[in-house]
Amino acid sequence: MKTIALIPARLESKRFPNKLIKKIDGIPIILKTYIAARNTNLFDDVFVVSGNDEIIKLIDSAGGNTFKSLKNHNSGTDRIAEAAIKINSDIIVNLQGDEPFFDKKAINSLIKSFNDKNVEIVSLMTKFRSFDELSNPNNVKVIVDKNNNAIYFSRLPIPYGSKNLNDYNRHIGIYAFKKQSLIEFSNLKRLSLEIIENLEGNRIIENSKKVKMVNINFHGISIDTPEDLVKAEKFISSND
Repeated sequence: MKTIALIPARLESKRFPNKLIKKIDGIPIILKTYIAARNTNLFDDVFVVSGNDEIIKLIDSAGGNTFKSLKNHNSGTDRIAEAAIKINSDIIVNLQGDEPFFDKKAINSLIKSFNDKNVEIVSLMTKFRSFDELSNPNNVKVIVDKNNNAIYFSRLPIPYGSKNLNDYNRHIGIYAFKKQSLIEFSNLKRLSLEIIENLEGNRIIENSKKVKMVNINFHGISIDTPEDLVKAEKFISSND
């Protein structure tokens, strides 16, 4: 199966505007993410998908592949669906442009989930390392059924009230889709839970479809705020 990575990218982040062109280790975040995706050697191709000319030019100038999105989108997943229609692929992995640190084993597990022909959409989850991390609304939580299919995604700690950190799952926002499932996702109606939580995973659940969740041990660093950028720089320094 042909597997490609699509990286949605925009500059209009409310929490950290223009973050994707901020530099980390001397390299713009979006370019570092693109390079890291290519270096996994798990994909037949990698594209950055953006409506921002500045991002397109940045990736093009580095010899990367881009797709210029022509529409406004409610989520990064909707953005890559526009590109998916025109790109030859079987499996599409949606990588977050603000998460330049990948775990190859985790992504490989994501892709291998499609060995089960019943699986259409897959994502990743891990355990929280602290209650401070759990209480941060930027860290998305997910609860699952006995088959590890997602029941609900939230920015609040769910299930409520447990004092055991292992009862909580942290969603790692990397999704993988069969191509047709991604296109179908973009045509689904946005319902109340997605809008309230601002989490597109709930669109899948609200429309009675399944997201298979894969347990991993990797956390990564999502650069949502200027403070996260400082953490990422420290992470790089400590791993040199």
